[in-house]
Amino acid sequence: MAGSNDKSRIQTDIGQDVIDAAVRSVERHMDEEDEVTVIEVGASSPSTPVEAEASPSPEDTASPPPDAEAPPSEDVAALRQEVESLKAQLEFSQAKGRETMERLREAHERAKEAQERTVRHAADLENYRKRAQKEKEEVQRFGSEKLLKDLLPVMDNLDRALDAAAKTPDLDSFEKGVAMTRKSFEDALGRHGVKGFSAKGQPFDPRLHEAIQQVETADVPAGHVAHEVVRGFYLNERLVRPAMVVVARAPAEPVAAAEPPATAEPATATTDTEAPAAPAQSENSSGGSQ
Repeated sequence: MAGSNDKSRIQTDIGQDVIDAAVRSVERHMDEEDEVTVIEVGASSPSTPVEAEASPSPEDTASPPPDAEAPPSEDVAALRQEVESLKAQLEFSQAKGRETMERLREAHERAKEAQERTVRHAADLENYRKRAQKEKEEVQRFGSEKLLKDLLPVMDNLDRALDAAAKTPDLDSFEKGVAMTRKSFEDALGRHGVKGFSAKGQPFDPRLHEAIQQVETADVPAGHVAHEVVRGFYLNERLVRPAMVVVARAPAEPVAAAEPPATAEPATATTDTEAPAAPAQSENSSGGSQ
């Protein structure tokens, strides 16, 4: 037992890092509880004892507690638990930090790859636009090349027909040659989807026919195509030119049979005009008798 003016001394062997962590923890708890207590810890090497002095209070100077020299084992255990808790929190924070950094690195890699893909796609789109523009220009300039290759033999056949007509004036042969040339021309157009249709005798359809005239005829029913002036053509089932036609109209009924009084009046008129001629006939007859 020490006197009332002696300070309580506790000696123990604790590592320097444990002591520093314990001191920081105790100071943090003391700041939160607004307590004014000073703990002085003197540290030396791990082999040397550590002395912790506590300033005596007026009550300690008056009457020291009977167990003042007993080692505070409960405080040391609490400090060790606090140190272990802080270590666990630190390790947990470090693990979370590593995990967060890993996620950030992965997100950065994904963003970088996405940016590279976007740049590549933009370049591919620009190249595709240029190719499409070039192909469009080529189609506009050379799109009819295949059709022209099929039409050139038709022109050759026409030239041969003209030469043959100049050498031998045979109309039958010339007509036959022109008919064959027209057939080859129609076949060439058919290979490219061009197909003609006949409208003669068909009901008039404004979607397919273009009426240029109406005639009164009894050969076809009224409202039907009486004559076909120009044939119509399809291009791959799409109308490219309507047929120009003459539409039939019902003939008008005769007017003479419907109005008999009109014919009676001219008969009376003729009798009136013939009445003055009667004296002339009597004069002739009297003259003949004289």
